[in-house]
Amino acid sequence: MAIGLAQPVVGAPPRGFGHRLRRALLTDPLGFFSLVVIVLLIVMAIIGSAMAPYPMQGEGASSVTTRLFPPSWAHWFGTDLFGRDILSRVIVGARGALVVSVAVVALAMAIGVPIGAIAGYSRGRIDGALMRLTDLFLAFPPLLLAMAIVAALGPGLDHAALALAISWWPWYARLARGTAISLRERPFIEAARSIGIPDRTIVLRHIVPNSLTPILVQATIDIGTVILAAGSLAFIGLGASPPAPDWGLMVAEGRTYILDQWWVSTFPGLAIFVAVLAFNLVGDLLRDLLDPRQNA
Repeated sequence: MAIGLAQPVVGAPPRGFGHRLRRALLTDPLGFFSLVVIVLLIVMAIIGSAMAPYPMQGEGASSVTTRLFPPSWAHWFGTDLFGRDILSRVIVGARGALVVSVAVVALAMAIGVPIGAIAGYSRGRIDGALMRLTDLFLAFPPLLLAMAIVAALGPGLDHAALALAISWWPWYARLARGTAISLRERPFIEAARSIGIPDRTIVLRHIVPNSLTPILVQATIDIGTVILAAGSLAFIGLGASPPAPDWGLMVAEGRTYILDQWWVSTFPGLAIFVAVLAFNLVGDLLRDLLDPRQNA
C-alpha cells in the first residue's frame, strides 16, 4: 500500500502575542530602543535617588562652589545656576514626569471611557447630551484650557495634573463612543440583552473591556504627550515649583543662559524629547501588536 505524501496544514494556528512581540522587537530597532528607554525611565522613577551621582543636589540642595560648571567628568551634564548637578536632577526628575503623566492619563480614562461607552451604547438623547458636553470641552485647545484651569486654581503640580486630566478626557470619550457603537450590535451584546442582563452590567462587563485595545494604545502615546504638556505648564510657571527637579522647570531656569551656558536647558529638554519620542514609538508598536490582522 503506497503511503501518500503528508498534506500541508491548511490554516496554521494564530501566532501568540509573545511571538509577535519578539518578531517586532527584532525587526524594529527603534521600537526596541524605545522600550529600553521606557524601562530605564521607570527604573529612574523608582530608584532615581540611588542612581544620581549627587542625590542631595538632585532633590534641590544647592552648591555655590560649582555654579554653572560646563559638562565634565565630575558633572556629565554640567551644573545649573545654583551649582546643582543637572544629571542628578534629570534622573530624579523622571519620577515626577512619569507619576504626573500616568496619573493624568488614568484620570482622563476614568472620566472619558465610561462617558463614551454609555453614550455609544445608549444612543438617542443620552448620546446627544453627553457628546455635546464633550464637544464643549473639545472646543478649547487642551493646553490653553489647562492653563486657564491652573490659573484659576493656582500654580502647583497637583493643580496642573488635574487641569490636564480635565482637558484630556474628551478624547477618550470620543474613542470609547466609537468603539461602543461598533460593539452594541454584535451578537454577544444582543444575546446579553435578550436574557435580561441590565444595561449597566452590559456596559461595564462587555462594552468597556472590549474597548480597551485602542484606548490602551492611545494612553501609551498620551503619556509622552502629557509629559510635554506638563513641562510646558512648568515652563511658564503654572506647574511644579522650585526647587523641584522638574524637567520643564529646569528648561525655564536655564533659558536666560541658553547662549553661554547652553547645557542648563539643553539636557532637560533632551530628556523631554527622548521620553515623548519613546512613548510615541512604543504606542505605535503596541498598536501593531494588538492589531487582529497581525495574528495571521
